[in-house]
Amino acid sequence: MQFSFACLKQQICTFARKQRQKMIFLLESLLACAIFTLFVFLMSRNPIKSIFNYPPAIIERCNQLGLVDASNRPGGAVFYVKKIVAMMVFGVLLGLLVKYVNGCETYWCGALTAYALWVVVNWFDALVLDCIWFCHDKHFVIPGTEDMTAAYHDYWFHIKGALIGMLLGIPAALVAGVIVMI
Repeated sequence: MQFSFACLKQQICTFARKQRQKMIFLLESLLACAIFTLFVFLMSRNPIKSIFNYPPAIIERCNQLGLVDASNRPGGAVFYVKKIVAMMVFGVLLGLLVKYVNGCETYWCGALTAYALWVVVNWFDALVLDCIWFCHDKHFVIPGTEDMTAAYHDYWFHIKGALIGMLLGIPAALVAGVIVMI
């Protein structure tokens, strides 16, 4: 067996490139989770504005108390058009990120890297922000619902939301893959 410095150099470069890609993804994930946390914090300053992200029992109680603004209720053509446009814009931003920061050059690299980033933030939201922070911080309790501890501690509601969130990430990831190819 013959020793080759060229082969060793190539193996070291390949190893270093893979480690760099992992570090970039880790840093992107941390930054994305921090930005998402900031948005949640800013929205939580007036919890009633995000009432439709709460478990159904709490929404119903707030509705009975007259706190729910029906114009914010999810549904209708305008609501879904806004969601689709937001999803496409987010897909474009993810595509630019994975193309220029991660160095993705193929459709599948872009789509899969974007989806992986989406999944990290999605499960961070479900487990850390929802199950740990939301379910246990009095800041999120809407006046008139203080007795609804079981509804606020409905972890399964947040896990189901994360499973749905994984599906919602697919269109954005597909758009990101297309952006990488442009």
